[in-house]
Amino acid sequence: MNPPPLEVADIVRCAGQSFVERSRRWINGQHEKVLLAITRCRTAALGGHRDQCSDCGHTAISYNSCRNRHCPKCQGNARLRWLQARERELLPTSYVHVVFTLPRELAPLALQNKRLIYNLLFHASAATLLEIARDPRHLGAEIGFFSVLHTWDQRLQHHPHVHCVVAAGGLAPDHSRWISSRCSFFLPAKVLSRVFRGKFIAGLKTAYHAGALQFHGHLLPLAEPRAFASWLRVLFRHDWVVYAKRPFGGPEHVLRYLGAYTHRVAISNSRLVALSEGNVTFRWRDSAHGNKKRLMILPVEEFLRRFLLHLLPRGFMRIRNFGFLANRRRAEFLPLCFRLLQPSDPPAAGAASSALPIHSLWRCPLCGGTMQVVERLSAAQLLLRSPPPLSRCAA
Repeated sequence: MNPPPLEVADIVRCAGQSFVERSRRWINGQHEKVLLAITRCRTAALGGHRDQCSDCGHTAISYNSCRNRHCPKCQGNARLRWLQARERELLPTSYVHVVFTLPRELAPLALQNKRLIYNLLFHASAATLLEIARDPRHLGAEIGFFSVLHTWDQRLQHHPHVHCVVAAGGLAPDHSRWISSRCSFFLPAKVLSRVFRGKFIAGLKTAYHAGALQFHGHLLPLAEPRAFASWLRVLFRHDWVVYAKRPFGGPEHVLRYLGAYTHRVAISNSRLVALSEGNVTFRWRDSAHGNKKRLMILPVEEFLRRFLLHLLPRGFMRIRNFGFLANRRRAEFLPLCFRLLQPSDPPAAGAASSALPIHSLWRCPLCGGTMQVVERLSAAQLLLRSPPPLSRCAA
């Protein structure tokens, strides 16, 4: 597959250095490291390898990927590996998609306290789902799910939210049976919204009194206790957005659905349209008007600024498991869920055949066979060779 005509790397190469020099007031080493990785991705600077087709013997040279999780070109293989691992954990039941969103008033504080606020978003949303699902007035069961953090909207603005994919049912309190939710309903969104709001604000208060919150720039007045308390009261004046979709089908649909939410970055190269006269044009989907596709034009420096808003703290886990899928509980409870859902023929966890085998993304351009690595090449060695074809693939 040919690369898109315009990539984020092209924009960084064009204006990245001048952007960094003009942004010294706030830009840091992580920002520069990500920009450098994106520009070097799949170039001779990172070395490469010589590939040979296992069928016809055709050879070609490929450049290595940077493997930075913020790079738009480096997520394909990671996504496939993650989906294949999740396939072995999918239960034979329907699934539900729930989205927890922070109000826009919290976005500036989140930018100044990314690790704390994003962790609190994970914990508050997960605790809300677990608590409401455990309530016998709603589901009365222990559920399992995973959550994925996104920090952007379609226009690259800061918009922190988590996508939760939940099995539409759970284990009874005594773990003796599986309790299924209703076909067209999972948990009440209004109840989820208010409990989530309460848990998140309680977490904010705890962090404030512990001195863990930082306030800079126009947020500096919030460091004063009365101002902070007054600001919190404003957050309680409206419901927070929690969106719960109807159950969307069984495990045969889940993997295709998940691919749209995991291992994403703020913008994909396929959405970029043009770079001209110091402006970047890209496509965005207007959800307020029937998901109509529109074009947005931003100055290149504003585009890069918005892109860098979504860098995650070092080592931060953006995909997490909860409930009976939590890492310390999965080995015990996942086989039990399979047995309760399929009592006549309980499959061993992980024994199911893979419907998503990981294929090499690098196919022979002549016969379509699998290209296999036969030689690793350093950056110095690549300087003596011809550049790879445009249809190159990542390592």
